[in-house]
Amino acid sequence: MSARKKYVRISDESVLDERIRYIRSLIRRGLAAGPVIVSLGRETRTVEQNAKLWPMLTDVSKQVEWYGQMLSPEDWKHIFTSALLKQRAVPGIDGGIVVLGQSTSRMSKSLFSDLIELIYVFGAEHDVVWSEPKMPSHRQKKNTLHPEAQQ
Repeated sequence: MSARKKYVRISDESVLDERIRYIRSLIRRGLAAGPVIVSLGRETRTVEQNAKLWPMLTDVSKQVEWYGQMLSPEDWKHIFTSALLKQRAVPGIDGGIVVLGQSTSRMSKSLFSDLIELIYVFGAEHDVVWSEPKMPSHRQKKNTLHPEAQQ
């Protein structure tokens, strides 16, 4: 078995026994090379969400001057993440300030959606013109995929 991580998604109990058998087979194969670590967690941000984030941050970075400075998309990511999570800041080792925070790659889909909404609100308050259309909400997607749900 390769050293790569394996991800097994279990969305409800109807697939639980099958997935546990599969996980058990992975563990047995992995044990041949040494101890195996099994970890449980929630799904993190989607590829679609991540693809949406960077154009939004770029739009803000090109259109909003922040306290006399034009900031990079990465800088804006830190500002928005800090605002969303009410993060703490501490003095740096050689001066400056360090924001203690969470990586967006570890955010849940729900929290990442909140981040995108925060950026939209900020953009509206600062007259940002978005280069890409707004992502449809979960309800809009459901109605598009299942028109009978609208009734």
